[in-house]
Amino acid sequence: MRHDPSSMRTAASRVRFLGSARSGTAETWHMRVTSVALVPLSIAFVFIVLSLIGKDYESAVATLGSPIPAILMLLFILASVYHMKIGMQSIIDDYVHAPHVKDWALLGNLFFSFAIGLACVYAVLKLSFM
Repeated sequence: MRHDPSSMRTAASRVRFLGSARSGTAETWHMRVTSVALVPLSIAFVFIVLSLIGKDYESAVATLGSPIPAILMLLFILASVYHMKIGMQSIIDDYVHAPHVKDWALLGNLFFSFAIGLACVYAVLKLSFM
């Protein structure tokens, strides 16, 4: 294994493939995987929303009630909410330095992400089972 002189990792962390906090690598990979997944899911989301323009309520419910659009919408929601949670967690970790404030901010981020995800999933499931 080559040593990169510009790297700030210690020899032990290079051997264990861990960052200084021991979890940054996993969060980085989750962020990248959700980013890649969101590219086609965002295109599908925009396509679905554009196809609903000008339709009445019943036809919109029928469109979102079919399995493929409902599954694509659920995947888009879950990937984007998880991506949002990881991104905000990274921002809080980097810029909030007071320990108690950081803990409350991370807890608020978790509850906010969960609430938004639950509300969106509930809405899609309610439309798809009407």
